[in-house]
Amino acid sequence: MHRRLIAPGALAASLLLAIPASAASYTPGTPGIGDAYYPAYGNGGYDVSHYDLRLTYQPGTDELEGTATLLATTTQDLSRFDLDFLLDVSEVRINGVKASFAASGEHELQITPAKPLAKGTSVTVVVRYSGVPSTKSAYGFSTWHRTPDGAVAADEPESAWWWYPSNDHPLDKATYDVSVAVPDGTQAISNGTLQSTSSRLGWTRYNWRSNKPQATYLTTLAVGKFDITTGTSEGGVPVVNAYSKDLGDNDGAARASVERTGELVDWLSGYFGPYPFSSAGGYVPNTTTGYALETQTRVYYSPRQFANGSNTSVVVHELAHQWYGDDVSLKGWKDIWINEGFARYAQWLWSEHEGEGTTQELADYVYASHPADDAFWTVAPGDPGPDNQFDIAVYDRGALAVQALRNEVGDDAFFAILKGWPKEHAYGNASVADFREYAEHVSGTSLTALFDTWLFQPSKPAAPAARSAGVASAVAAKGAVVPPKSWKKIAATDTVHSG
Repeated sequence: MHRRLIAPGALAASLLLAIPASAASYTPGTPGIGDAYYPAYGNGGYDVSHYDLRLTYQPGTDELEGTATLLATTTQDLSRFDLDFLLDVSEVRINGVKASFAASGEHELQITPAKPLAKGTSVTVVVRYSGVPSTKSAYGFSTWHRTPDGAVAADEPESAWWWYPSNDHPLDKATYDVSVAVPDGTQAISNGTLQSTSSRLGWTRYNWRSNKPQATYLTTLAVGKFDITTGTSEGGVPVVNAYSKDLGDNDGAARASVERTGELVDWLSGYFGPYPFSSAGGYVPNTTTGYALETQTRVYYSPRQFANGSNTSVVVHELAHQWYGDDVSLKGWKDIWINEGFARYAQWLWSEHEGEGTTQELADYVYASHPADDAFWTVAPGDPGPDNQFDIAVYDRGALAVQALRNEVGDDAFFAILKGWPKEHAYGNASVADFREYAEHVSGTSLTALFDTWLFQPSKPAAPAARSAGVASAVAAKGAVVPPKSWKKIAATDTVHSG
């Protein structure tokens, strides 16, 4: 994805708080929620509980029209607030009353209500807008992907700006209704469950609902000509998958992989607990990107993921995120290890299930295949920095840390942690520190030193530390490091989150 540090805009002055006059207590919400990696992302002063998006999209011209209704509550005495958005706005109303607005900075929509809003006020914000998303960029990039028959919004850590106004940070999760009208013969796919469709005057409207809290970067929109399959897993989870009708030679391998979604959701439930959402599935549009993304309930896969044949390992990775990343979302982007380390470890568990290498053999291989002077060890998965947020070390060293934890606390405590964590923080947010504390509580073991060694030290753990965690150097004859059978398949998914 995007490995960069966004410089913060000028934060709102708060000196007026010191003035006793009541009017002076109303101050602007900050144009950033306070994330250390992306200071300008998200916004302060309010919390969104629901997004209702009513859109019309013309694939031929990439024209998008929309009305977004946000239900929110103010978290301070608010004189003004921002939404993250790039398209052209024609009107904003707050609780039915017109508000003034202006574009600000790279991606901010600055809104001033007719009257200041007291802390704790329920607010309905209506934004009418239009534009051609593919003509918009911020910080020199776009996350709106045109396809031969439409477009796709799917990216990390941001993609919402190109199609709806939002408080764009995982800390502010909300439920969604996404209604999209497209020309007859074209489909619109989004998260959650398809509530209904209707056709009128050459247009078909698709109404999708996500009834559990969802981070903005996990929302997705795909418009095009798809073959849609539906079913129910053996465990009772509804599954909706979709494939562009022009995938060419990748079509068979994509279906052979993604059609196993129901089976894999049930299998992962054995490790992570009940599936946390109303539906599961994935879609494969005809894009030129190379990554996959755990968009909630409806995973985005690039055709290139299946260029060399079927790829169940990437499906396992993205479905594992439904628990680790989607159900329990990170508090800040520095907590990315909770997402990627455990999704990678799920691939290791799948390898063991398939008889292609145990989790311990994979851990041994990762440890042995990177010498001490390898830059791999300089990346700290527990806080990798924005430039290394999706570095391979976050995945492989991150999974190595998970195996070290398993060996430290024993299988009974480890699998209790693995299954209990999504339940403990269901539909919320948590940090690496929160996870350590939870693991210590369940295991009754102090884990500060272990977490520091495997997640935060910018160096390769010494052999004694590796042995104490059960991670030994597995070096075959003549010093050659022999990878487990599954390694090639797992390595083929190394680009899951990089374009």
